[in-house]
Amino acid sequence: MSVLDLATATHNEARQGEAIMPLAQDIKQYHKRFYIESYGCAMNFADSEVVASILNENGFGATTDLTEADLILINTCSIRDKAEQTVRKRLTEFKRLKAARKDILVGVLGCMAERLKSKFLEEEQLVDLVVGPDAYRSIPALVTEAESGQKGVDVLLSREETYADIAPVRLGSNGVTAFVSIMRGCNNMCSFCVVPFTRGRERSRDAYSIIAECQDLFGKGYREVTLLGQNVDSYYWTAETGTETVTFAMLLEKVALISPLLRVRFSTSHPKDITDEVLFTIRKYDNICNYIHLPVQSGSTRILQLMNRTYTREWYIAKFNRIREILPDCGLSTDVICGFCTETEEDHQQTLSLMTYCRFNLSYMYFYSERPGTLAERRYTDDVPETVKKRRLAEVVDVQRRFAYEGMLLDVGKTFKVLIEGNSKKSDQDWAGRNDQNKMIVFPKTTVDHKPGDYVWVNISSCTSATLMGELVPGETD
Repeated sequence: MSVLDLATATHNEARQGEAIMPLAQDIKQYHKRFYIESYGCAMNFADSEVVASILNENGFGATTDLTEADLILINTCSIRDKAEQTVRKRLTEFKRLKAARKDILVGVLGCMAERLKSKFLEEEQLVDLVVGPDAYRSIPALVTEAESGQKGVDVLLSREETYADIAPVRLGSNGVTAFVSIMRGCNNMCSFCVVPFTRGRERSRDAYSIIAECQDLFGKGYREVTLLGQNVDSYYWTAETGTETVTFAMLLEKVALISPLLRVRFSTSHPKDITDEVLFTIRKYDNICNYIHLPVQSGSTRILQLMNRTYTREWYIAKFNRIREILPDCGLSTDVICGFCTETEEDHQQTLSLMTYCRFNLSYMYFYSERPGTLAERRYTDDVPETVKKRRLAEVVDVQRRFAYEGMLLDVGKTFKVLIEGNSKKSDQDWAGRNDQNKMIVFPKTTVDHKPGDYVWVNISSCTSATLMGELVPGETD
């Protein structure tokens, strides 16, 4: 995986830019077709499933064939300039279709829509709809307006919208794993980040709607849910009566209690908010996965202060040590930004040394991309040359790759419980699935009649820096 590939997605998310696959009944049930592509974080993919549900209720079925679509939607990301350029390029490709079929409507959803608002209609003449993350319920009305020739924009941010009453349509799903959104927005004002401006203030979804969604997924055969939020550890829901509150640790426990056969993951944690209560809850339940994504962003306290991350290098290391104390075998991953404003070689070396200390299983690594409207753009000068950013990023990638491989080597000879997710990407003769530390494991199919969604035990015989390979342990299933 290249540096750029690695930087395109948040962990555990669907493939970037993949069109949503239609359900079998779509062919006969719906009189209009929509095509949707999603870019960026897992939240965008989860949002696209909400949009699919709204459109299904209004007579639109999904298609992966652009040429038969009546409505083309692209769910966008603004976290890096490259992500926005990818969207603009894709829109020019849609332009040819619109030239051939005047009745096709094109809409832009998500963070890029929120950031640019009505300017998008001026910049991209082929766009008919611009819809922000909190306005997806308005899509059917905007489509009706656009069909009469009136372009529509709805980017109103909400302090209340969580889409809690909408059952997402699991299009493109493997039938085994699913995302469940538990909150929206973000109250952290990291200076490099556009999310507070494109997704609004933080609000937590009704706990019982989350549990009901997870129960429904389990009943339909899903065996893993990932609870999603910009900062899941700050989840805090209070019932309208005021008689009950649910913290993130409590929510984790409630979902885990649905069934021991339902694995529970979550993403993403902010180092300042993850609590011992969460860590002890993970330890208490075998089906809460032993894995935490804990973004550090930089190993330099000075840079962390400029980023407004609200912790120091020493504080992060202490939190890391606490996780290791309570959960010794916990899989840990992180995010790293190279070349933030004023970053010196000494700052960079501190990042490398922190990564050497922590030896993360996985890191999502980027070089800094200044985003319009962020605090960093207003306060600081993006003064690190791109050549330096890329060189530092390459050094970070080299360190991460070395420790990832060494960590994988430690698992050779061990036996892990694996949830089969589907065929290996490289061969339909092999199964692929993950252990609870989020490590991908590939193993040959046998004459035993296994299927996606089954738990099996696999003994590890070899590895790469990204994948463990092994053999099924005969007779050992759950």
